[in-house]
Amino acid sequence: MSKLQYPTVLSVAGSDSGGGAGIQADIKAISAMGAYAATAITAVTVQNTLGVTDVHPIPIPVICGQIEAVLSDIGANAIKIGMLHSSEVVEAVAATLLSHKAENIVLDPVMVSTSGHRLIEESAIETLRRQLLPLARVITPNIPEAEILAGVKIDHNDQLPEVARALAKSAGCSVLMKAGHLVGREIVDYLYNAETEELIALPSEHIDTPNTHGTGCTLSSALAAALAQGLSLNEAARKAKEYIHSAICSGANYTIGHGHGPVDHFWKMKDL
Repeated sequence: MSKLQYPTVLSVAGSDSGGGAGIQADIKAISAMGAYAATAITAVTVQNTLGVTDVHPIPIPVICGQIEAVLSDIGANAIKIGMLHSSEVVEAVAATLLSHKAENIVLDPVMVSTSGHRLIEESAIETLRRQLLPLARVITPNIPEAEILAGVKIDHNDQLPEVARALAKSAGCSVLMKAGHLVGREIVDYLYNAETEELIALPSEHIDTPNTHGTGCTLSSALAAALAQGLSLNEAARKAKEYIHSAICSGANYTIGHGHGPVDHFWKMKDL
């Protein structure tokens, strides 16, 4: 009898000591979505619900060593990339993934924390654009990140389809545009699938809660987990959006810390 195989996701991202974002959120989301989570930590942040107060970069040989250790033994059906703080780190991660011919790369271009703390050096943005975006299957920028990458100001939800198309064309990959920073009763994210040239609206009701820390990390990790299980990009995006919306709803009324709390990653277990 053949042995079973876990669908596996490697998360390459920073550590959040508060547990709501970064590697910690990635592990929770990937696990809740039914996949196996492996990790490569790029930086250790001093962080809680009130914000980020310090960042300690992990040496590049250690970052690449973690990636090598996972891919050479366990392998990965998908890879989620989060916080990469410098040009040197971006270049090293890109080269390592390229050498392993990594596929199903979901890139969350983390640049600024919820509290406004800059998480990437200015010089790294261009390196990210040139070396890592072309390796990605899909990127998941929020409004501030899309404004930086596309060089445009975004004020309205109806701008998102065109921004997604433009980013996809310049990056050479699909784009899942997150609308959470916009104000309105309904949140409409958009997936521009560059593989099929489809534009898919992903609407959801706006939830009034301060517990939105780590939503970007969680969504991108859920998307990677769905792709690791063999879903199409369209199906994976829908499933990831449903997961993050339910996680926000379930965690809306909890109190953790004194600032922006986390979502409820394990909302599915409430019914067990």
